[in-house]
Amino acid sequence: MHRLTLILLPVLLLAAGCGAGSVQVPLPSPDTTTSKLCAGLRLPQKLHGQSRRSTQPKSPLVAVWGSPAIALRCGVGRPAALQPTSPLVTLNGIAWFGEPVDRPVTFTAVGRQAYVEVTVPTTIQPPGDVLIELTSAIKAALPEKADGEL
Repeated sequence: MHRLTLILLPVLLLAAGCGAGSVQVPLPSPDTTTSKLCAGLRLPQKLHGQSRRSTQPKSPLVAVWGSPAIALRCGVGRPAALQPTSPLVTLNGIAWFGEPVDRPVTFTAVGRQAYVEVTVPTTIQPPGDVLIELTSAIKAALPEKADGEL
């Protein structure tokens, strides 16, 4: 299911990114504890200079900014490709796993009590700038996992 989402999410965002209406974002289906943690995310109204947009369906688990859209989904499953030896990028204390590895489009914050997935359009370079802007919200709402677990 996660691999299908990685394929479909950029397509949905690209299709919706050109208009001013709501952006369709697949909802994750986390457990109750994770949903509560994600509901605590205090996300900015502007990200990387882009205004927040409405999503379809509306949910505290997803957020979108700009066009082409930057999309965030909180409470996604652990990335299937994530291994203990996977390359990670750490920005301001948050470890990010990028997929595909050779040209990341989707980044997942790992090592937190909820996984946060961020899809960054390829037009934004470097994509890490977007991730850096999200670190304080993630740190404030999502505690680290114990013992360095991914």
